[in-house]
Amino acid sequence: MAHYSRVSKVVIDVSEDVHDAELRFWEGAAGVTMHAFESEPAYHGADLPGQDAWLLIQRLGEGPSRVHLDVHTDDLEAEVARLEKLGARRVRQVDGRWWIMEDPAGLPFCVIPDERTDFNEGNARRWD
Repeated sequence: MAHYSRVSKVVIDVSEDVHDAELRFWEGAAGVTMHAFESEPAYHGADLPGQDAWLLIQRLGEGPSRVHLDVHTDDLEAEVARLEKLGARRVRQVDGRWWIMEDPAGLPFCVIPDERTDFNEGNARRWD
């Protein structure tokens, strides 16, 4: 089945002890004000001016600081299967909603279902 996907977010994962400093740094570096998400309290984020992408700061409960990408799609299983054929592997599903995956080098990224109805060839890639 045809579906759409696109890289939608750059996520900076940081530990609790440096979270506030990292948030202030990236607000200044990107020239944006990052807002907390009520539904996901570990995240602060803002859309990037002139881009069709977001920058997020994620407070980690565990693990090293790092940067990862979020891929949004209108068909989660089709996109995960497509990426597996390219060499990615599933790590774990989060709350039955999205997948944390690793690329062939072992770097993490997330595949997230996106219920937007305006995916098109102008803002995403169509996969047949």
